[in-house]
Amino acid sequence: MKPASGSMITYSRPDGQQLQGYLAKPEKLEGAPAVVVIQEWWGVNEQIRGVADRLARAGYLALVPDLFRGKTTVEEAEASHLMSELDFGDAAAQDVRGAVQYLKQYAQKVAVSGYCMGGALTLLALCNVPEVSAGVVWYGFPPLEYIDASKIKVPLLAHWGTQDEFFPAETVDALEKKLAGASVDFEFHRYLAHHGFANETAVGPGRIAKTQFDPLWSQDAWDRTLTFYGRTLWK
Repeated sequence: MKPASGSMITYSRPDGQQLQGYLAKPEKLEGAPAVVVIQEWWGVNEQIRGVADRLARAGYLALVPDLFRGKTTVEEAEASHLMSELDFGDAAAQDVRGAVQYLKQYAQKVAVSGYCMGGALTLLALCNVPEVSAGVVWYGFPPLEYIDASKIKVPLLAHWGTQDEFFPAETVDALEKKLAGASVDFEFHRYLAHHGFANETAVGPGRIAKTQFDPLWSQDAWDRTLTFYGRTLWK
């Protein structure tokens, strides 16, 4: 299988402002669905671009919005600072929605998927981006009071680690209860894993001690995600 060929592009937000994103194209673009991939707090680094490339090799057009406007880091303190400066409401309603609208020029259906910080933004996008067709959350969500579950009208898949110290099991249970109460079409999968279990760089120095990549659970979650996209995005 040929490697995906990604590049930085510029697109417009609904308010007219422009920002960049990393776009990875599948070998066959015609008829391909699309996915907006939302970064972790490290920025648009090689790892998250690799997620887009992997989706492109699987047949999807994938776009990673550059929410930090070119800034990346490998240090936890700086990542926390960058995330704290991000306006989550603006990022969901403008940066992410603009990315969805850009992809809608080429694809009939567009999903949104994010990791950690990106998972939180995925849930906010599902509440604020009417053009989205599905969502996949990887171990992250905002405070529950920011989620208007009644506005989530599309299928949602979510992956959680039962040993996640950032998003403990009882908080995931509370989110599940809120979504069920609003009759959201969702499925949760829980893995005996730590936070960041699908990030192959979540090991070693320079990373958070409470994160740990797990290749087996990561592959399991990836397979479930592709099955979910196959069911929700293809005609």
